[in-house]
Amino acid sequence: MNRRKEDVLAWESRWSLPTGLLTFVAVVILVISAIVIADVSGTGEAELLVSAYENSSAVTISSVLEAIGFLILTAPLYFLFRAALARAGGKMKGQLVGVIVVAPLFFAISGVLNGIATNEAADTFHKGEAKSTLSAKKGAEECRAEERDKGAKAFAEKYDSGASPLKDCEAAEQEESEAKNALSDASLRNAATGFGLAGRIGLAVALIYSCLWAMRVGLLSRFWGALGMALGVAALLLLVQFCLIFFIYFGLLLIGKLPGGRPPAWAAGEAVPWPTPGERMAKELEPKDGGPDPDEGGAPEIEAAPEPDDDPSPGAPTRGGDGPQRRKRKRRG
Repeated sequence: MNRRKEDVLAWESRWSLPTGLLTFVAVVILVISAIVIADVSGTGEAELLVSAYENSSAVTISSVLEAIGFLILTAPLYFLFRAALARAGGKMKGQLVGVIVVAPLFFAISGVLNGIATNEAADTFHKGEAKSTLSAKKGAEECRAEERDKGAKAFAEKYDSGASPLKDCEAAEQEESEAKNALSDASLRNAATGFGLAGRIGLAVALIYSCLWAMRVGLLSRFWGALGMALGVAALLLLVQFCLIFFIYFGLLLIGKLPGGRPPAWAAGEAVPWPTPGERMAKELEPKDGGPDPDEGGAPEIEAAPEPDDDPSPGAPTRGGDGPQRRKRKRRG
């Protein structure tokens, strides 16, 4: 084993367990963050802001936990990228390590800014300082359209707190407009949206590129490599939570608790590509150990027929002139 392989294996051996444990810490923190914010809910922006105002501390705690969790995910992302880079033979773009680092950082910044903006919008809406930009005429039209779609009975059941269902609906539409404006006008809302978009793009690039090369050099199985890339695409579609599935698997791999063990490339310190379907089929067709090998004389020999006598005795019967024939016996009655 050359010096370079020794250095790669030594570094991975030193940091594999700590990185795996940090991965599980990050997953747990992000799950707790989602549980904390679960109390903040609503069918529309108005109800959401009312709930956020009543649970402002939960919004703050959840945003801080989310930021911490994403920051810790930098460790497994960097570990996977570096391990693949060490086995790719110079084919990977090492400059993309910057994306690996900044993607979780952007998510962390976005989480904190989003929490601040939500609390600001909830406070503005609660104080009645938010203004509606929906005209009374437009609101009435939307309510009539909803009444036609739902039916008079269902519409009346939904809006039954005002003087009439139609008036109640119009008031609700105005509140929704106020809530939307409160959210969009929050001082840090645009910054939170921008950092969130940058974080999703960065995480998608990090997962797709790292998992692709990790699969090529044999660090990830074809299934988990493909799933990691698919989850990277899911991050772009606002489904970042599903990425935790991959990090749970990778954490188990790093701490050595996978049922099937690590792929061979981890112990080899170099690329061990997965066999192609044709190579797997050829291997399956190879003779089993201990079986007969025709090239080594393992197959049973067929005893050659005796050569005909080149010099038959005079008067002996022949078959076609090439050898002795058997004399036929007559069967008796």
